Amino acid sequence: MNRWAVKPHVHNTFLRNQFNDVLLIPCALPPLLLAQRRLKLREHDLAPTPTEIIFHLVVWSILFEWLGPHLMPWTVGDPWDVVAYCSGGLVAGLWWWWW
Repeated sequence: MNRWAVKPHVHNTFLRNQFNDVLLIPCALPPLLLAQRRLKLREHDLAPTPTEIIFHLVVWSILFEWLGPHLMPWTVGDPWDVVAYCSGGLVAGLWWWWW
């Protein structure tokens, strides 16, 4: 939605660059944990634990911001993306804990 509905009409730097990165943990972690549950790699259907959030945050940060740019020269690693992953993970973690 951000790519087709927001970016063409909004020229805000945050919405054009880091908004998708803020949504990484809140949007990608629940389906991944569901898949892990179905594969019997996760023992419960509770909200993600802080350890799970931090683990996936570190893995995805290394994968997308360090390894990806080394393997695919047309991509660029951006430390601000990691900040966006962390902020999205923090807000999502607080929401899941509260809910």
